[in-house]
Amino acid sequence: MSQASLVLTDSGGLQEETTALGIPCLTLRENTERPVTVTEGTNTVVGVDPERIIAAARSALSGNGKAGRIPALWDGKASERIADVFRSWWERRRAS
Repeated sequence: MSQASLVLTDSGGLQEETTALGIPCLTLRENTERPVTVTEGTNTVVGVDPERIIAAARSALSGNGKAGRIPALWDGKASERIADVFRSWWERRRAS
């Protein structure tokens, strides 16, 4: 997928992966449970109408795919932030 020019999917996971990779994505559904991939990422929800899908795919493949950006906190450091929260909680608990 990292070498793709465009991804067509109905998978929320792929919507996130394409955003992280900077690959334009067309979601073949009427909605998404991952709206950040649309508002900030490379995902466009095009629905299920074949004409709309084809038009959006042609546009993306012609160089007009959504560039987007990687959303805030998608930096691969979630586990470090979680550990910091637990460490802080533990220290407060021990102090009281």
